[in-house]
Amino acid sequence: MVNKINYHSTNNLSERVNFETALMNGLASNYGLYMLSKKDISKLSPDILKSLKGMTYAQIAFEVLNPFLGAEIEEKDLRAMLDDAYDESVIPTRVEHLTGQTHIMWLTEGPTYSFKDYAARFFGRMLNYFLKRSGKKRIVVVATSGDTGGAVADALHGLDSVQNIVFFPKGSVTERQRRQMTTLWDNVYAFEVNGDFDVCQALAKRLLGDKSFAEAIYDDADRFTSANSISVGRLLPQAVYPFFAYSRIAEYDQSMITSVPSGNFGDMMGTVLAREMGLPIEKIICGVNENDEFPEFLNTDAYVVKPSRKSPSSAMIVSNPSNFARLIDLYGGHVYDKRDETGKVIQEGVLDALPNLEAMRRDFWSISVSNPDHYVAIREVYERYGVMMEPHGAVGWRALDTFLKGQHDRLAVIYETADPGKFPDEVKKAIDVIPNVPERIAHQAKLSERIYAIDDPSHTRKDGSLTVSEDQYNTAKKIISEDIDAEGEN
Repeated sequence: MVNKINYHSTNNLSERVNFETALMNGLASNYGLYMLSKKDISKLSPDILKSLKGMTYAQIAFEVLNPFLGAEIEEKDLRAMLDDAYDESVIPTRVEHLTGQTHIMWLTEGPTYSFKDYAARFFGRMLNYFLKRSGKKRIVVVATSGDTGGAVADALHGLDSVQNIVFFPKGSVTERQRRQMTTLWDNVYAFEVNGDFDVCQALAKRLLGDKSFAEAIYDDADRFTSANSISVGRLLPQAVYPFFAYSRIAEYDQSMITSVPSGNFGDMMGTVLAREMGLPIEKIICGVNENDEFPEFLNTDAYVVKPSRKSPSSAMIVSNPSNFARLIDLYGGHVYDKRDETGKVIQEGVLDALPNLEAMRRDFWSISVSNPDHYVAIREVYERYGVMMEPHGAVGWRALDTFLKGQHDRLAVIYETADPGKFPDEVKKAIDVIPNVPERIAHQAKLSERIYAIDDPSHTRKDGSLTVSEDQYNTAKKIISEDIDAEGEN
């Protein structure tokens, strides 16, 4: 018998809901994120850990996720959804030996050639399952710095109970990433926002918390939900990655280092859950780009959110990761974004209760990789090992290689999160080789786009950082009320 698990709001510990409610709500009460307490995270038995070695990705996903979901979803239904989501003919996963005991896990061969496909496909199937069971409809709101938008849009495209709004920052995603969102049409609505990812994220969070707008337009205060890392439906499936890697490279009871290129911290938090479930992860390496708030926090105890800095690893241009709130919650602290009475964020990343920093420093190691070093790292791996990486995976390499001081004699895996073909300009700049264009991306280059523009200027804070302005939010609401059918007809 699987125990029922409650999810609490990181901003309201008294709120306790089941997975279905958390999935449907997206954002928790008081603008918090849904999270589990440590005592509710089940440990996998030694027998199950040993048995993973011969399993497919879908079978491993069942063993990892059933403890979280088994009280609400029948085993046969969960297995069927996971078999469909992780059909190896659609989304193959491979682990490649690189050097010494270091490996690369390629989470890059799904429909949109990004690791985001894994969580998005799970999320879409879970959401559709519960909506069909209840007869409800939802509008899924997503902010993206690159890959999330395309992956979620692809996973939700055509579902009859779901519509999808995607906010992406103008000029900060590649054309190929943009087209994965803007060429789908039907129930996918792509918004180009004048601002950075943090503006898009603030816009998404505000819309998710605006119950009165949803009630006024759709007669349903709960119509909006999230598929960002905000959503617990995106968090849980990311716990499967390290279990899969472990099943392919480790002997039972052998410890492993994971190097996770980190932006909004979703894949990192999934890895944290895996460790809490008993996977012997020796250290979680968090490579970030020049948005260095997390390594600075580990080094200084102070969490200071600064204006976002552009980077070749565009999907990681995040100065205030949503999942940082979950991480701090798990380690006994509390961080939140201070808001005014309208829900507008007036101060990001307010840390009012310190976590167990000793434990965090024991479990994590983090480094900021400079923009020039992205290209050096890509070239290094290509010239030494003949392996072509892209900017995000290159951050994972640089962080691990620095941590190991060049001695790759401890079992380790780097998460490679996107196909190099999604970043042809960056790869060419690094190694003077143009990567092959993935098949579906080549097809989308010929399709027409539908883009809703939010051209109003963002609000600039005193420190120079950006957040959503009132004009931007009002423009978004106007477009949504006029162009997204209240009945959910695609």
